[in-house]
Amino acid sequence: MSPRLKKIIFVLFSLSGFCGLLYQVVWVRMAYASFGTITPVLSVIVSVFMLGLSTGSFLGGRLIAHLIRRYKTSPIIFYALTELLIGLGAFAVPEMFSMGERSLLYAGEMNSIKYLLFSDMIIAFSVLPWCILMGFTYPFMMSFIKELSKGNPSGFSYLYLANVIGAVCGTFLTAWILIELAGFYNSLLIAASFNFLISIAGIVIGRRHPYKNFSAENIKSSNVEDDAPGKAEVENPVFTYGLLLSTGFIAMAMEIIWVRTFTPVLLNTIYSFAALLTVYLLATLTGAFLYRKNHKGGNVIPTGKLLAFLAVSSLLPIIINDPRLIISVPAALFSIFPFCAALGYLTPKLIDEYSLGKPYEAGKAYAFNIAGCVIGPLCASYILMPKLGVKFSLLILGAPFLIFMAIYYKGIIFKKKSLIFATILATLMILTATFINISYEEVYVLPQENINHRDFYVLENDSVMRRDHTATVVSMGEGLQKKLLVNGIGITSLTPITKMMAHLPLAFCKEKPQSALVICLGMGTTYRSALSWRIKATAVELVPSVKDAMEYYFPDAESMIKNPDGRIIIDDGRRFLNRTNEFFDVITIDPPPPLESAGSSLLYSEEFYALVRKHLKPKGILQQWFPCGELKIAQAAARALSNSFPYIRVYKSVDGWGLHFLASMSPIDVPSAETMISRIPETAGKDMMEWYPPEEAGNLEGIIRLILKSEIPFSELLNNDRRITITDDRPFNEYFFLRRKIDGLRGTYLELSCEPLNN
Repeated sequence: MSPRLKKIIFVLFSLSGFCGLLYQVVWVRMAYASFGTITPVLSVIVSVFMLGLSTGSFLGGRLIAHLIRRYKTSPIIFYALTELLIGLGAFAVPEMFSMGERSLLYAGEMNSIKYLLFSDMIIAFSVLPWCILMGFTYPFMMSFIKELSKGNPSGFSYLYLANVIGAVCGTFLTAWILIELAGFYNSLLIAASFNFLISIAGIVIGRRHPYKNFSAENIKSSNVEDDAPGKAEVENPVFTYGLLLSTGFIAMAMEIIWVRTFTPVLLNTIYSFAALLTVYLLATLTGAFLYRKNHKGGNVIPTGKLLAFLAVSSLLPIIINDPRLIISVPAALFSIFPFCAALGYLTPKLIDEYSLGKPYEAGKAYAFNIAGCVIGPLCASYILMPKLGVKFSLLILGAPFLIFMAIYYKGIIFKKKSLIFATILATLMILTATFINISYEEVYVLPQENINHRDFYVLENDSVMRRDHTATVVSMGEGLQKKLLVNGIGITSLTPITKMMAHLPLAFCKEKPQSALVICLGMGTTYRSALSWRIKATAVELVPSVKDAMEYYFPDAESMIKNPDGRIIIDDGRRFLNRTNEFFDVITIDPPPPLESAGSSLLYSEEFYALVRKHLKPKGILQQWFPCGELKIAQAAARALSNSFPYIRVYKSVDGWGLHFLASMSPIDVPSAETMISRIPETAGKDMMEWYPPEEAGNLEGIIRLILKSEIPFSELLNNDRRITITDDRPFNEYFFLRRKIDGLRGTYLELSCEPLNN
């Protein structure tokens, strides 16, 4: 093979890796929109992605040998056709997600086994075919390289390196640049265009290197070697298969756990997963590059020493990231780098040594590795984290490397000083992590704090922790200092603000309200306030353990749950609205902080407001809570509302922190303080004043007058640039990297002013 052609193939395979990871990043976010912003959705996407690669790699070697024999065509032609089909998946998957979402509307609550099972099946059915095609690309291109180079025992690692380079670029550019500039669908279009270009380039190369140019000897060799399993020249194939399976399982399970582990320091933004994935791939690239360099120099690191290094480095994310010692994004990201780099070195090494350049054997070995990658995320989401938490899950996942090291050296590890040192060090790290270290699961960050500045607080001893497949929920504090934490982020506290989310819109209703919908239950304060009006109240909550935590905050929680006028539904707010035929006088929304949370735009977007309109009564009112934060996000939220509702009013909260948007399809007349008081039932009035000091408890009229005086002209919150809005395709609040960098350089970055109300 000529050096020029070799470079072209490297570029093509890098572009292919770029497209693959772009699809993964975008498909994960689109799956959140269709099936809920929960960890299992991320796990299933990652698992199915890996399942497709595994299946394609396993079947691709035999398939390409069969296709060559039957059609007498260069393997790169079939590679080109595969890339063409992958490009079509960019348009098919979003449609399949939408169809699947509609078909699941009557599958029950999101917490039901029926919904979880069928949603997983739909995600798999939508994504799997295109991922299988991605898996085909390795053996297809390896077959072409093998024919032109008359056998290449390191062909897999060459393509692996190219693919990982593209994957790193795809992850970083997609999350930090493309989606913010182009949106989801245009990003998919860009990736599909690259797939089509790769396909065209492959066809051109195939015409220049047609089947007839291959030597008869190589064709015969290919037919024999690629159609049959062959014999890999390794001492213990079972050990190799087991190690590849285990490393895939451990790596992907750890990736999902890291997302949960580092939420307090990285926050629950779309950049959290992207940053971890980018570092993971960059480290893998480093390892693969070092392996290629060592392979050429004939100085490859032995498998046993790599296992010893993995045993130690797998524990670094626990040891380094004790919040009492270091609290920084770089520390969190660096802690996973050595482990991922070692895996990036070990995986292509094992496959090269096993396959000896044979596409079938390489595909089969790689399939074992990816099979572990399929099981790992699901096990992490549904078993390890809910049962053990993040720290002990990571400890259990790191232990097998010591076992593999002992097996590899056949029990003679204590005759080698380096292995003795690694074993002792790993043991000490395990003991330290178990009995001394605390993890990010044991700290929290408050919701008011700026996204760029985080002060951590250690959980109190009497904190109550609940875990489920969706999240880790912590209840802590006493009296009015009680707090609700989800994955280490302070979600809410006992504050009159959450009461006003119900009382304010209900008191603005001209006619006596009959029903209210609370999207995002939180502690249950808004739901409890709605029930105090003696009306039908429905609350929708995504995390099951949040509902279970209500008893911690309210002594009357049991009566609230059993109240015949109320019901709490475990579901995604959008999905509930899509599957109900009910209409409400008031719909109140309190999206989880921070403003930049992954998936939060789904509760601020124009498409969501269009759905809300369908379920408001003719004179119904939407209450949208908006906390303080970036001014442009407030302007985007205001524009999305104005594009959806003709009548909008804005009020500062009673604590001066954040805004209440009131929106309706009918004019919203502001009542006088006297009229407003006359509309509030006695039970609701008591609830409204419950948390005020005794000297203010009877001053309901004063509080109402203060609220009515706090109105802000809505026009002041609109930006002249009508493109500053929030849609499902362009989630302005979630993707902010470029905008804030540019505004920071220009000195134009502004925060929404949140000043206390004055009597």
